[in-house]
Amino acid sequence: MAIAVYPGSFDPITKGHMDIVERAAQIFDELIVAVVHNPSKKPLFTMEERVEMIRVASQHLTNVTVKSFSGLLVDFAKKEKANAIVRGLRAVSDFEIEFQMALMNKTLYPQAETVFLATTTDYAFISSSMVKEVASFGGDVQEYLPPIVQERMAEKYGKKGT
Repeated sequence: MAIAVYPGSFDPITKGHMDIVERAAQIFDELIVAVVHNPSKKPLFTMEERVEMIRVASQHLTNVTVKSFSGLLVDFAKKEKANAIVRGLRAVSDFEIEFQMALMNKTLYPQAETVFLATTTDYAFISSSMVKEVASFGGDVQEYLPPIVQERMAEKYGKKGT
């Protein structure tokens, strides 16, 4: 059985992330969207909020589960018996750091392969940080977010920004 982990902070999850989730769900028997606690980041949404939003946004995908973790990705992947790690690439500039992480992960957990999925051109410029920044200044970011995230962004920023 092919089990993949798609890790990220997903603060918040965007349509670009969801594109990767939907495509990876077609490839693997089981896909675990793994929301990582990154102590070096100050998230807009709590871990619980991010997990819930992803669960709602991915509820139409029967082979997708959402979990949270802290620590090393490879330790989480081992615990879940995953044999693949999914990473999305928006631009060539993403590849260098992602490649380095893939090599380190392969060294630490040889049983898992990293699979890179290139984003579709519709979402190549979207990032969670850009969406948050635009929303914080009152910009309309609805077209970049799943409906549940649109609602939660409206709660965080008021009606402006969504």
